[in-house]
Amino acid sequence: MNDKILILDFGSQYTQLIARRIRELKVYSVIEPYNMPIEKIRELNPKGIILSGGPHSVYEKCAPKLDNELLELGIPILGICYGMQIMVKTLGGKVKESRVREYGRAMMYIDGHEDIFFSMPAKITSWMSHTDSIAQLPKDFKLLAHTKDTPFAAISNARRKMYGVQFHPEVAHTDLGIQIISNFLFRVCECFASWQLGDFIKEQITQIRKKAGKSNVICGISGGVDSTTAAVLINKAIGKRLHCIFVNNGVLRKNEASQVQKICREHFNLNLIYADATKSFLSKLKGVTDPETKRKIIGNEFIEVFDEHAKKIKNVKYLVQGTLYPDVIESVSAFGGPTATIKSHHNVGGLPEEMKLKLIEPFRQLFKDEVREIAKLLGMPDTIVGRHPFPGPGLAIRIIGEVTKERLRILRDADVIRERIIRKHGLYDAIWQSFCVLLPLKTVGVMGDKRTYENVCAVRAVKSVDGMTADWSDIPYNVLGEISNEIINKVRGINRVVYDISSKPPATIEWE
Repeated sequence: MNDKILILDFGSQYTQLIARRIRELKVYSVIEPYNMPIEKIRELNPKGIILSGGPHSVYEKCAPKLDNELLELGIPILGICYGMQIMVKTLGGKVKESRVREYGRAMMYIDGHEDIFFSMPAKITSWMSHTDSIAQLPKDFKLLAHTKDTPFAAISNARRKMYGVQFHPEVAHTDLGIQIISNFLFRVCECFASWQLGDFIKEQITQIRKKAGKSNVICGISGGVDSTTAAVLINKAIGKRLHCIFVNNGVLRKNEASQVQKICREHFNLNLIYADATKSFLSKLKGVTDPETKRKIIGNEFIEVFDEHAKKIKNVKYLVQGTLYPDVIESVSAFGGPTATIKSHHNVGGLPEEMKLKLIEPFRQLFKDEVREIAKLLGMPDTIVGRHPFPGPGLAIRIIGEVTKERLRILRDADVIRERIIRKHGLYDAIWQSFCVLLPLKTVGVMGDKRTYENVCAVRAVKSVDGMTADWSDIPYNVLGEISNEIINKVRGINRVVYDISSKPPATIEWE
């Protein structure tokens, strides 16, 4: 049994990143709502608990509270930002609005080098994001670190194994943040680094066999690494009782439908049903411009198609989806926590209230890079493992505004050119994700001495590890120039190409 760290979500957009950092250190982490019942926490039996940050002030009426009983369990606790403040308030300390608000990088001076700051230098750059700060420590707590504007940047009660940090050690902007987390895991919680994805595969195969029983299972497959890896994993568990359905939702990329069928049937020998629902999807998307509405329509129609085909297969009880942790955090609160919704995802946000099939989501608690590692362990080819992420709603959310056959034609032709040139220059594997976006505006251009009034195409390319944060890729100017020239010259309907240089956050990777 692997040691576990429980992360209680108070609403931080960094909550998933905390979990990711812990797993990098080979310790299993799980995220639950801040108000998880105490008896459930006892059942989980974590080696340590991390209280995440959050957008609230501890004195707001609607602010999430901390159950005092949690602090009496004898389990080591690390509070981060809001998590630190609510712990301090619950224990009788005081929190107040800061005289000077801290956002971004701040030089932090370490006053105590034991436990979480063991083997750390005298000062490091920390990443702050807070308007409140600690005014008075609870009984038996001591100062561990400070900044120019925050007198209590880190605190501890070593006897009770309680620690708090005002900054965010989980983000890359904090120097040695991973070492601080490591010190908490191994020096304070005495965890053993035993989390291995190979063990995860074995556990999932056992669980899936038990859950599926003797029933047949349907798997939604798109050709991407998430759904394809899920299909291969389920296939190992139940073999031919897995029936894969590939839905052509009408918003796939050029030639994608034929390519996916070939890979699934010839390389993986999967039972594959091809459902061409192009007409029904495009009919329901007609006139729709709101991105959330597009996602809901596609999600609902996707499940309807599955229900239709499920009726043709006897003894079907489960539907497999390749839902990932980031899908969940960006769609709804993390497992019921207070995190603000950013956008709904096709896998988790568009399901009808009464779905006829139950879900199997083997990767719901994994990140994209972890799924890619599982794909490698399952012996899948690099063409699948390294494939750039493609959203469930497909090109519908890369066409800003209404989705039409003509706009799909324009975007598909442009996107093929973009990918071919990126691959030609050996940049594909160095980029996390790249794609074209068709904008809902036209600009004046000149082609062959004639005035044109055609569409604008945006090119997006980012570098990332897990998709939770991302920086724009600095593609060489000559490559960008080649992409622009070919798209404008060869794609009828585009006369201008722009490059997106936004990072995540504050932008998201997809435009919608």
